[in-house]
Parts: sequence; structure tokens; C-alpha cells
Amino acid sequence: MLDLTVIVLTKDEKKHIARCMACVCQFASKVYVIDCFSTDGTQEIARSYGAEVVEHEWPGNQAAQFNWALSNLSITTEWIMRLDADEYLLPELVSEINRKLPSICDNINGIVFNRRHIFLEKWMKGGIYPVKILRMFRNGHAVCEQRLMDEHVVLTDGDTIEFDNDFCDHNLNNISWFCKKHVDYSIREAAEMLDLEYRISKFHNSVNKLSAQALAKRKKKLAYARKPLFWRSTAYFLYRYFLKGGWKDGKEGFIFTFIQGWWYRTLVDAKIFEIKRKSGNDPRKIKEILTEEYDIHL
Repeated sequence: MLDLTVIVLTKDEKKHIARCMACVCQFASKVYVIDCFSTDGTQEIARSYGAEVVEHEWPGNQAAQFNWALSNLSITTEWIMRLDADEYLLPELVSEINRKLPSICDNINGIVFNRRHIFLEKWMKGGIYPVKILRMFRNGHAVCEQRLMDEHVVLTDGDTIEFDNDFCDHNLNNISWFCKKHVDYSIREAAEMLDLEYRISKFHNSVNKLSAQALAKRKKKLAYARKPLFWRSTAYFLYRYFLKGGWKDGKEGFIFTFIQGWWYRTLVDAKIFEIKRKSGNDPRKIKEILTEEYDIHL
């Protein structure tokens, strides 16, 4: 077993947890499942694979939950990995980690993996692949940045390297669930976009230690935020679907890109439009609306 702890955050993940545990328990010396009082058997399944389940009340977002785990668990391994319950590593990445991790140079404190999305049982090769994301780091050398959306693991010191192989984001829920998730995300994304425009919270300051990949993504998001409402969502869909090759993934690729790249982004813009109209573009009133109507505290 590798000198590695895997942390998985859960809440009623019966559909996914066995697949995730079967993957990570084959190479990690310790697996923690931080569970928010699941009632569907998630905890029992995780324990059956040898994971340690720790219950903790949901603090409002994944970053806070993950950072709570880093601060409160007795983690003794040199390396830590963050993984979602609906994610798993491909065998090629498991082999690469087993081969490379024990001999990584001392100045390297973070490892970047490629994430591939599986949607309707099909790999979305066009549109956004590969998403490069830092998911493994040395114990004591990283935290998860506190943001409403698009939070990343942030190194406090040291450098990163990229591994060659992929892990998968492969959710087994149906399209209705997928759409509802994006409806729930949309107000948080709207709040983050308003924050980029009006600088009304402290979240926008937490980018100085991002990996190169995450920083490039954040810069693109800032550029997107400066474009006109509604025009930008249409342009983004066209970019992902035609220029980035989402069309190559058939009907599944169209549905995935349409929901993520146009419908969701248009919904975010609609909420921004509504909030701006109510507030008269007054940053103080924007914060009040987000707090009073959406329980979002910037």
C-alpha cells in the first residue's frame, strides 16, 4: 500500500460509493469517508471496504468540509488525495501512481491529473477534455480554497507535476438529477460572477497559490465575466460544441454541451440579470439580495 490517505465527501451516495471504494482501497493505506449523515447505506458500504467513516455536519460547501477533514483527522501519511464519490481512477492511473509516487522529488508537493467526464455512459472526448486538476498533495502543504464555486486545492508551497493518465467523473444519476444539480449550482455561480464584477467578497483574493492549470482556468472565467449577458452563454456553447469538438460525441455530446454550455450558463445570466435589476447595480444591495433571498453570504 502507498503512503497515501484518500478523503471522500459523501451524502447518500449508495449508487457510487462501492465503485469508488473498490478503486481507492486497492492502493491507499488509509481511506476516510466524511459523511453528512447518509440514510441510504452509504456508510455501511464504505466500511465494508475498510474505509473509516467520520460523520460531520455539512458546513455549506465542499471546501469547508474538506478543510475540516484536513484539520481534524489524524492523517499520518505523506500524501493525501481528494476524490468525489462519483469519481474513480482508471487502472492506468493507478499503475502510474504506484510506479511514480514513491520516488517523487522533494520539491514537488502537488500532482495534477486529467479528469474525463462520462455522460450517459459515453466519454465526452470533445468540448472540455482534458480537465487538468490538482487532486493529490503532500500532507501539510495544501488546503482547499474557500469559494462558492470552482474551488481548487491550493498549494502553500512547492511545485506541481502532471501525471499522464485519467480519473473519471462518472455520475450514474439521470438527466433530471443532472439538470437539478445545475439549477442548484446556478445561483452560486451567479453570485461568483457578480463577485468578479463588483469585488464584494474575500473569495476573489484566494488565487495566488493556484496551480498553473487552475490559474489559467480562473483567468478565462474572469474574461468570460466581462462579456455581455446572454451573448456570452451562446458564444460559449458554440465554442465548446463546434471549435472544441463536442459535436464529435454524437447525441450524448450535444445534450452534455447544451445543458452545461448553454442552458446552465443562460440560467446563470438570467439570475444575474434579475439581481441587477432588483438592486439597481448597487453592490451593497446585491449582497443583501443574495443573503435574504438565496442564503448566500459573501
